[in-house]
Amino acid sequence: MAGATEISVSEQLSKIPAAVRPTVKAARQLVRTVAPKATEISYRSEPPRSSRAMWKIARYAVDGANVVGIGTFPRHATLWFYRGRELDDPSELLAGGGKDSRFITLHSPADAERPAVKRMVREAFRLGGTPSRSVTS
Repeated sequence: MAGATEISVSEQLSKIPAAVRPTVKAARQLVRTVAPKATEISYRSEPPRSSRAMWKIARYAVDGANVVGIGTFPRHATLWFYRGRELDDPSELLAGGGKDSRFITLHSPADAERPAVKRMVREAFRLGGTPSRSVTS
């Protein structure tokens, strides 16, 4: 699209429905606390036409490789992990069945503050963003 301009994450947050804005802000704070040196990259997206489609707000990368993303739906936020399939999930928080990514649904800011969620984000950044090409033990 010609003339596309960069939209900051703060600008994206101002457009999010008020009902989920605090949850998205809590998820953003969680990622920034766990990985303060990660690069925050804003998605240049508009709210989806369908309430069943995720509105991607931001992704966080280390050394150019995506690690975690934050998106929202009308009634909840989502924290997704680019290498989610590889994460250890003893609390069984992760959902999804894609090739690599998995996600956690956040219904309130308190969900983003749960120790098990923080542990998953920390582990995702320890794992890093570049998918492994071979399985090693």
